[in-house]
Amino acid sequence: MSRSPTIDTLGVVLVVFLLQVPLSFVGLGGLFVLAPPITADPVTIVTSIYAHASLGHLIANSIVLVVAGFAVERRTTWLRFHLFFLVVGALAGVAQVVVSGLVGPATSVLGASGAVFGLVGYLLAGNTVSTTLLDRLRLSPRVQVVLYAVAALAVTVLTGRPGVALVAHFTGLFVGLVAGAAGILDA
Repeated sequence: MSRSPTIDTLGVVLVVFLLQVPLSFVGLGGLFVLAPPITADPVTIVTSIYAHASLGHLIANSIVLVVAGFAVERRTTWLRFHLFFLVVGALAGVAQVVVSGLVGPATSVLGASGAVFGLVGYLLAGNTVSTTLLDRLRLSPRVQVVLYAVAALAVTVLTGRPGVALVAHFTGLFVGLVAGAAGILDA
């Protein structure tokens, strides 16, 4: 392991992707997909975070992970970074499967984008400019949470396209914004 949790995470994502390819040829690709019912294979709550559907999917998430990850890791510990990435990714994936099942047929999900959106949200809400602005506006915590939800919804809609796990993106960004405002990762 390196001293950089971002580099470690990139390594895990790459190793999982390299495992996915041969395992999918022998019918074991499902080990990495969070699918309904979640209780049938709960290990996929974790494995799905680090798995990706294609090389393009992997590259896109890796680019954002590098940009946001290096900035977040400066503010926290190695363990907090990994726990945050894992928890936000798991929440995002589970939310995607559950919410999609409530509004139609439940969908499967994989990828780090929910966790990566969480890192981005943490940076957006947990910086000095955002904190100063919200302090000057004297918004109540409830109003701030509503603003975070509106911001997460707007970003989700603007970045959405068919086949994208929109609920996972929204969940990751929203959790990241709230966590950033609370400064939960700051060492």
